Amino acid sequence: MTPFDYRNRTRVVFGAGMLKRLGELAVELQFTRTLLVSDPGMVATGYVDRATDLLAASGIQVVPFHAFGENPDTAMLATGRDHASAHHVDSMVALGGGSSLDCAKGINFLLTQGGSMRDYRGFGKATRPMLPMLGVPTTSGTGSEAQCFAVISDADTHEKMACGDPKAAFRVALLDPELTVTMPASVTAIAGYDAISHAVESYVTRTHNALSDLLAREAWVLLDGHYERVLAAPADLEARAAMQLGAYHAGAAIELSMLGAAHACANPLTARYGVTHGIAVSVMLPHVVRWNAGVVADRYETLAGLSRAVTEASSDGLVRRLESLAAAGGLARDLRTLGVSRDDIPLMAADTATQMTGKHNPRPLAPADAAALYASAYGSA
Repeated sequence: MTPFDYRNRTRVVFGAGMLKRLGELAVELQFTRTLLVSDPGMVATGYVDRATDLLAASGIQVVPFHAFGENPDTAMLATGRDHASAHHVDSMVALGGGSSLDCAKGINFLLTQGGSMRDYRGFGKATRPMLPMLGVPTTSGTGSEAQCFAVISDADTHEKMACGDPKAAFRVALLDPELTVTMPASVTAIAGYDAISHAVESYVTRTHNALSDLLAREAWVLLDGHYERVLAAPADLEARAAMQLGAYHAGAAIELSMLGAAHACANPLTARYGVTHGIAVSVMLPHVVRWNAGVVADRYETLAGLSRAVTEASSDGLVRRLESLAAAGGLARDLRTLGVSRDDIPLMAADTATQMTGKHNPRPLAPADAAALYASAYGSA
């Protein structure tokens, strides 16, 4: 069996209505002046005001920061660092989707370690303590609340950088499925498919192990079993809870085993064409599963066999299920419809060589392999 070294750094508080415990949990962590990192869209939902009131009622001064977008980049983080430094914060609360959670981690790196985010690309490069953080996800997608990695875009090149360190893990992840009910249908679909891809990819990486297998399988069962249900009935709180917990489990599996070629190929699509990450993954994942099946067919068969919607427990059965889930979410099926040029395939294939996730794929991913995957995913006119 594959060895692993796992320390559960994040306390998980899960359940409908658990946001009410935000102030209590922050006090336990000895927060006094906290940076509340939340994107502008979250402000409109009213959740930022609610979180502020809960923290203030517990005697915690709140310093809001909302000046960042869907893909937080190095320039946005520098702005956040300056804002946090000017207000002498001693802690952070991240409220929102993966962008809010990653933004908080990135600001924490810069504020406590100095330098630029490029200095922390990779793993374990933080040399000083970081501020304690509490993560409150409002989407069921990235699983960032379960990880010590932040995915940050380079403001100059638009390249995505994975920056991780054990000190960047949230002290508490507060999972309240009620917060996900207001997600627009498109966000539910895109974020949910991203979580599904995490379960599938983390289950077959070169570094998968007994613990990541448990988490990835449970994530797959929850996500596969409730994705279509939550799209059909957005107010179904039980389905929302299953999706949120599934996304958390998948994120925890990533922490142990990383991801693979679908994510390595997705990142250049976002960097070069601005394709939303979950959509890029939804296009690439079925093609990667077909390609990887030559070496991990038995593991794909296991996942297919756990799905109630799959009649054939095989790699092909899993591919068909992944395609049907993407169709249920109204997600793009090929690169051509996303406006990707065939002429850019060699450039994007070369970009995959810089992606950390590609190195964990069960099959070695050379630029020629990535080019073949992009060509397969391109679609016909």
